[in-house]
Amino acid sequence: MITRTLASPVSPSAPAEPALKVSFKAHMLAVREDAIVQAVNRLLSEKGFDLMTVDQVAAEVGIAKASLYKHFPSKEDLAAAAMVRVVGRAQAFLEGLPAQARPLDQLKAMVRWMMALQLAGEMPSLPHHNSSLRTTLINNKAYVDGLMQVSDQLGGWIEQAQQDGSLNPTLPPLLVLYTLYARACDPVLEFLKAGGQHSDQELVELVVRTCFEGLNARPA
Repeated sequence: MITRTLASPVSPSAPAEPALKVSFKAHMLAVREDAIVQAVNRLLSEKGFDLMTVDQVAAEVGIAKASLYKHFPSKEDLAAAAMVRVVGRAQAFLEGLPAQARPLDQLKAMVRWMMALQLAGEMPSLPHHNSSLRTTLINNKAYVDGLMQVSDQLGGWIEQAQQDGSLNPTLPPLLVLYTLYARACDPVLEFLKAGGQHSDQELVELVVRTCFEGLNARPA
């Protein structure tokens, strides 16, 4: 429809080959862009933003750096695309959670998901203080809108959990939200995994317990 609207009038008997070629080209560009974002996601997880280079991304995808820049004009835009992808996955995960579960259980499920993603090497690692990257993320509407939707959902569960007494009601909800988000890049997981004494699932459960229950001993 877009091709037909932008092109000059075509008779019903005219061949549709040009439109098919355009659609195929658009599809191949989308496939390449997806491969780029997947490569960026892996490299950001393995190396972090500061050590990742555009040359490494291009080499992993198997394209020239000039071709990569046709999709993403900067290293910051590459990182933003990876974050948009992760936020989209988070939205899909939240949509799949059982609607009737307790707010606290919903929050725990989200934290488990974030840490599992980190252990699988699929969670991008970005610096907290980088003005150019921060500016790029703030100006990326898909990222900001997606993050706000996820934050609103988690924030609602936090407030409900505080109201029902399953979370400390004296803590600012924003503090709780940031504490949960921090589990997505928790170095404790990496340290414990290097020790080789626990499975990934055991590591996740250990950190979930310390996150939600703290370190205080509980009475028998």
